[in-house]
Amino acid sequence: MATTHRSADHGEAPLTHRLHAFIADLPKAELHVHHVGSASPRIVSELAARHPDSRVPTDPEALVDYFTFTDFAHFIEVYLSVVDLIRTPEDVRLLTYEVARDLARQQVRYAELTITPFSSVRRGIDERAFMDAIEDARKAAEAEFGTVLRWCFDIPGEAGLESAEVTTRLATDDRLRPEGLVSFGLGGPEIGVPRPQFKPYFDRAIAAGLHSVPHAGETTGPETVWDALTHLRAERIGHGTSSARDDRLLAHLAEHRIALEVCPTSNIATRAVRTLDEHPVKEFVKAGVLVTVNSDDPPMFGTDLNTEYAVAARLLDLDERGVADLAKNAVEASFLDEPAKARIRSEIDAYTAARLADRPE
Repeated sequence: MATTHRSADHGEAPLTHRLHAFIADLPKAELHVHHVGSASPRIVSELAARHPDSRVPTDPEALVDYFTFTDFAHFIEVYLSVVDLIRTPEDVRLLTYEVARDLARQQVRYAELTITPFSSVRRGIDERAFMDAIEDARKAAEAEFGTVLRWCFDIPGEAGLESAEVTTRLATDDRLRPEGLVSFGLGGPEIGVPRPQFKPYFDRAIAAGLHSVPHAGETTGPETVWDALTHLRAERIGHGTSSARDDRLLAHLAEHRIALEVCPTSNIATRAVRTLDEHPVKEFVKAGVLVTVNSDDPPMFGTDLNTEYAVAARLLDLDERGVADLAKNAVEASFLDEPAKARIRSEIDAYTAARLADRPE
């Protein structure tokens, strides 16, 4: 686990600088990052300019205030206003390609990008054109940046069972299902959106060979995580913040190597956790739970994956080797095949050894 290697007492300033530099070039995998939520201010402003009837600001600086949330409900409201900017296949392709570019700049070798196709097709984008747009962007990004993208299609819980039916059909219809699709999720608000009602849809997706990765326990209690495990057969849990309140749940997650996709800054921005110092990631690691670090909706929360690694390093008191172990957690929890996992792990190990060899004593 990542806590094996603690930061040494070398003084805070040089350690922080050294760790930030190490993190910046560290090969990584990203497992919990949303398609629309990854739109940078540059891309959001370009899309808003394309669609001037939107209330989303066209000025990137004004987006900073626009992306300041009062609570989770307000976040969803703002998020959906950005979703409304994605109106054509060309918008979809632009967004997807540019998200891959931003990931590549952070040395992300592999990302499972959460996409909500229902939100686009209900706004009139042709289903086939949507699939072609994300696949074209995926292949171009891998060829040009070397970053491998895979898709998680998620149900927007706030849109009800209609959205579950449409999402499941798009994910399981061999005539539409994109080549890069690997998993099936459930996002949106948890309060008033019980997980058990989505069981038939997850059953169909799992039968079609997809992995189960629902959000759970972010703004509700550990019972929601149990529901995701019991009814949706979750293989990873998105957020799972409240799991820390249930020792039996933590033991179950640890025993079965069910990873928690931890997104610290997101949890603060949506008020799921009051302060970073109160974030339960330390309790997860102490309990032996497999923890991965992720960025969720990075531009909306004023963060990126490198920043989230720096936050985790501080909260867990990690040195370079500990941060590298954290990166390997994400590789382990990914849905890559074993040879691909081994290649990224080897790259992480080689990078770490080289950086530590160059470090002055």
